[in-house]
Amino acid sequence: MTDKVFISDFDGTMTGNEFYKLAASHLLPTNALDPWRAYLEGRVTHFAALQTIFAHISAPEHKILELLGAMDPDPDLAGSVERLRSAGWDVVVASAGCEWYIQRILAMAGTELTVHANPGEYMPGGPLRMQAPEDSPFYSLETGVDKAAVVRFHQQRATAVAFAGDGFTDLPAALLVRPALRFAHGDLAHALDRRDERYRPFAVWTDVVNTLLDPGEGP
Repeated sequence: MTDKVFISDFDGTMTGNEFYKLAASHLLPTNALDPWRAYLEGRVTHFAALQTIFAHISAPEHKILELLGAMDPDPDLAGSVERLRSAGWDVVVASAGCEWYIQRILAMAGTELTVHANPGEYMPGGPLRMQAPEDSPFYSLETGVDKAAVVRFHQQRATAVAFAGDGFTDLPAALLVRPALRFAHGDLAHALDRRDERYRPFAVWTDVVNTLLDPGEGP
């Protein structure tokens, strides 16, 4: 049994940018984010919004791979993962995005992680077809992947579970971990502030790693 597990969101947490925003700004028409606005207004699910946006991508695969580089993954991603593992931490990605691009970014960064995300396939010339992981024990109708379920699973098996995220969909998972192991920025930080919930702010993913590995700050 792993004593310590660090569960991390991906887009906007392990990376500086989010794939759907880059795709919308570089490859899609001006109304490309209408599905996202529909999600924010509560008219469609988070999963349906991203699935619709991805379904409109039309570009050669090499253009998409170039876009992945622009997601700005933490420059010390692979090194930070190895430092965590050396200190007894297992690292798990829990994302409401698409596993197709997550796995490619991790490979570009030179690391491999357990990833719970929505499966997908990039068709020749587009689009990116994202599917719901309905056979997963962590399946969620709203987001495809239930991040809170991933946290609960590991809390039953590990002595310490940390979580880091940046979005609204990260809130249920973040609330399950104790404040000392709860890391947030962006929309997640705003949501926690509104609830008067404590957390540790971070700017880049390595900030979280450094805190977890600090003998005076870790679990």
